[in-house]
Amino acid sequence: MRPDLMNALALAYLGDGVFEVYVREYLIVEKQITKPDLLQKEAIRFVSAKSQAAFMQAAMANNWVSEEEIRIYKRGRNTKSNRVMKNTSVITHNQSSGFEALIGHLYLLKNEERIQEIFELYKNFVENN
Repeated sequence: MRPDLMNALALAYLGDGVFEVYVREYLIVEKQITKPDLLQKEAIRFVSAKSQAAFMQAAMANNWVSEEEIRIYKRGRNTKSNRVMKNTSVITHNQSSGFEALIGHLYLLKNEERIQEIFELYKNFVENN
């Protein structure tokens, strides 16, 4: 199935899982964190809706993403979800879903090189903000 024809929330669901693996590998392999409580604390910094939403704002402002990637992000961001969020606003959650949809889209296209490029930018963004 072509990612551009898929439900954007399904892409976001896939992207969430893919991104989680990138974060966990980074924390364990690169940062060499092995204690479960510290891993969980650090992972939350990286996979939070607030971090993902803020990153996408910076990515668009700094031209880190292409017009096509922005289109995919906006498609994911604008898809309505019935999920009620406890610790974040609907706007932030939707922006996060857009980011995850972009990752899911790239994953289905087998464009792991681009996912890695985005993840490098993301790591630097989170570590420095």
